[in-house]
Amino acid sequence: MNLIKAYNNAEFLNGDDARSVRILCEYLEPLSRLKQAGVHRAIVAFGSARVRRLREGATGVDYFHDAAELGERLARWTTESHPPAERYHLVTGGGPGIMEALHEGSARVNSALNVGIGISLPFEQHGNPYLATGHGFEFHYFFMRKFWFMNLAKAVVVFPGGFGTLDELFEVLTLTQVGKAQRMPVVLYGSEFWKEILNIPALTRRGLISAGDENLFSYADTVDEAFGRLTGGL
Repeated sequence: MNLIKAYNNAEFLNGDDARSVRILCEYLEPLSRLKQAGVHRAIVAFGSARVRRLREGATGVDYFHDAAELGERLARWTTESHPPAERYHLVTGGGPGIMEALHEGSARVNSALNVGIGISLPFEQHGNPYLATGHGFEFHYFFMRKFWFMNLAKAVVVFPGGFGTLDELFEVLTLTQVGKAQRMPVVLYGSEFWKEILNIPALTRRGLISAGDENLFSYADTVDEAFGRLTGGL
């Protein structure tokens, strides 16, 4: 009879009875790797995986270009302002679109600052080419992935996005509102987009949030504005 140790039993580990073990792995394995890589604080960027560079001659805000410029500015700032052990890493979901743009810009300075906290999905997501070796993570559980975003975040910038981006934004706002996370700079990039999508003042008027909760975030429409608001609060 061949005996199988429990930790080598793939059928068990991938079954319902071992869900708690898999959840614990998504805490302990990233904890170990991030520690080894010296990643302990970050500027986190959220935004759509579907955003692409504007074609030549196209009109509108080039969010891809702006995210790349911001990534470069932030990487240069922390490289010049902090010793290696105290630098801020640039953390995104690690995929294409806005995430790739920010990492592309940062890689112009030092790709070792890039960290991707990804999620396994049936479409869209794959690690972008600007992640340093060992700095890419793939999660199964959304809540564990969001735990790591919040665990590392010291500032957050949010570019236009869909359901996933909104989910991430409201995780940040909820945890800071109730004091489960420290207040930090939270910058919504592209005020025209965000004011169309989110009617936050309506929540205040209806008494569903306090007036002061509108100060949990700010808007930015240029790379200079976003850079200043992010770094000014660190």
